[in-house]
Amino acid sequence: MGYQVMNKIEMEPSGLSETYFHTMMRLMGENRDIMELEADLGVCILGGGYKEMEQTYPKQLFNCGIQEANMVGVACGLSAVGKIPFCHTFAPFLARRANDQIFISACYAGSNIRLVGSDPGVMAAFNGGTHMPFEDVAALRAFPELTIVEPTDSVMLVNLMDQLAKLQGAYYIRMARKPMARVYQEGSDFTIGKGCVIRPGSDVTIVATGMMVAEAMEAAELLAADGISARVVDMFTIKPIDEDLLTTCAQETGAIVTAENHNIIGGLGSAVCETLGSNCPVPVERVGVKDRFGEVGPIDYLKQVMGLTAQDIAVAAKKSISRK
Repeated sequence: MGYQVMNKIEMEPSGLSETYFHTMMRLMGENRDIMELEADLGVCILGGGYKEMEQTYPKQLFNCGIQEANMVGVACGLSAVGKIPFCHTFAPFLARRANDQIFISACYAGSNIRLVGSDPGVMAAFNGGTHMPFEDVAALRAFPELTIVEPTDSVMLVNLMDQLAKLQGAYYIRMARKPMARVYQEGSDFTIGKGCVIRPGSDVTIVATGMMVAEAMEAAELLAADGISARVVDMFTIKPIDEDLLTTCAQETGAIVTAENHNIIGGLGSAVCETLGSNCPVPVERVGVKDRFGEVGPIDYLKQVMGLTAQDIAVAAKKSISRK
């Protein structure tokens, strides 16, 4: 049926971790080959439902302990015997500690595995710089056979999980645990590998992922007040990126801004620049973390410090337009 955007974008009442728990409970009941693997962070992603899942599906839930690399190896072994593992830990622990296992045991071996990295970027908040992954996409994007998606809200998360329960291959799901802005209406359907144009515009295109999608929509409103027509694209699949849509947007608007909760090196901005450099060179401004480590603080504070606000996007859009 496609996707429908909310008439008014507001924060969801509960976090994506709650949505993840309820969806996993349903999927595990529908298919007993679906497994949930944890690196001693089950309570973080499943909340109070951890005990419920453990009691309901004791043969489908595994706590591998604080051994992320081993957890990925176990998941790939389960895949080899026909199981469908969803493998969760905080995003930096997957992208850094289990990097070689993801490359060899998951991607190179052709495993059927879902790697769920939670609390990306500033979503790590008070866990600070050691737990704040601004590099996870960069660390994994060059791995052959790995698809990278970043759900925008709970509606998209449910739809993607339903698809991933049936698809084959290696997938990295870059997922917030905390409440996100609700962008899509219930029942929306998404195609992995295809971006979503969620606002039309003719002067500039803002390409965003994750929490930055709502910021991009707010930036478009700020720009409209100045007479600038901004198109907004939710590029929730970072790899493989939608080259056709990006090329069309570059041809039609002539200026691009990327917005990501990630280092501007190696993430969405880099992928967009690589694509347009080959297909349709136009001015591109990248909004993201400027090659630095994270710090402790509330998310709103960190967005300001890291330059991840709607105002930052609007400024970048005007700069990109001026370079046409």
